[in-house]
Amino acid sequence: MSKASESSLIQLTLVRFVLFLREPEAIFWIFIFPILLAVGLGIAFRNRPADVLQVGATTAQLTQALAQDKGLAAQTLDEAAGTHALAVGSILLLAIQQPDGVAYKYDDTNPDARIARLLVDRDLQAAAGRRDALHSDNQLIHDTGSRYIDFVVPGLLGMNLMGSAMWGLGFSIVEARQKKLLKRMVASPMPRWQYLTAFLLSRLAMLVIEVIAFLGFARLVFGVPFRGSLVELAFLCVLTSLAFSALGLLVASRAKTMEAASGLMNLVMLPMWILSGVFFSASRFPAVIQPFVRALPLTAAIDAMRGNMLQGVSLAQMAMPVTILAAWLVVPFAVSLKIFRWR
Repeated sequence: MSKASESSLIQLTLVRFVLFLREPEAIFWIFIFPILLAVGLGIAFRNRPADVLQVGATTAQLTQALAQDKGLAAQTLDEAAGTHALAVGSILLLAIQQPDGVAYKYDDTNPDARIARLLVDRDLQAAAGRRDALHSDNQLIHDTGSRYIDFVVPGLLGMNLMGSAMWGLGFSIVEARQKKLLKRMVASPMPRWQYLTAFLLSRLAMLVIEVIAFLGFARLVFGVPFRGSLVELAFLCVLTSLAFSALGLLVASRAKTMEAASGLMNLVMLPMWILSGVFFSASRFPAVIQPFVRALPLTAAIDAMRGNMLQGVSLAQMAMPVTILAAWLVVPFAVSLKIFRWR
């Protein structure tokens, strides 16, 4: 590459960097929004003592037996009042005294109600004289890595890298096409590939700040662990950002208006927001669609980053997600160079 060619590529990259800094909305969505989302989810799903479950019983004797359990708050209600309390959600379960035992009235589709049923039955059976055949002790652990905030931070990081890369490139290119800037660029001596490569290089410049700010916040505030190599984590972030940048470039290759670009971006990203396991495990989806889910670039990125951060898995052990990300980088970028419309 000649010195003139190097200079033009550097200047194009610097221009993209400066134009980004002039967009306060982009700065908010890339840097501030993921931190606010992490704060909200970290507070909502923070580690806390077990909830005290509200239950009812139709006799004072039953209520007294349940009052010994710190995990239950029992009150005496007749069956009509207890049924109404269940309907309005003020109690989870009603224990009804019967001549030959106890009946439990509750909604079995409610997880808390099922837990209440187990606790209430255990306490009443113990009060009636049942003894456990096997002695048991509890060994409680509260370690980082198993909390919801630990699980969701890699998902938020992957989602943010996807959004910033695709929106940042897609909208910038379509805006330049609308304003006839691309038409002028193609008439200059500048090689076309340099203009497109400058977008990818500008993403790398912002990536350093973006990732360090978010992961640094997650580490300092929530103690999210980094059990794998930081160098390998940095490589995964770069590869993820470049893969989504190439995908954004492909989506914007032919779009003529901002509305068309927005529709295409949402069409591409929405399935990944839902299927790729940002907020819950992608394994929850049926087995028949798992091959499709695993082939998505966001699924591969999140799986790889969770493996690195939470399990300390090396890159050599993550060959499949890394290969998927590399394919999503090479193929869309190559296709973009072929079909890119300058006018």
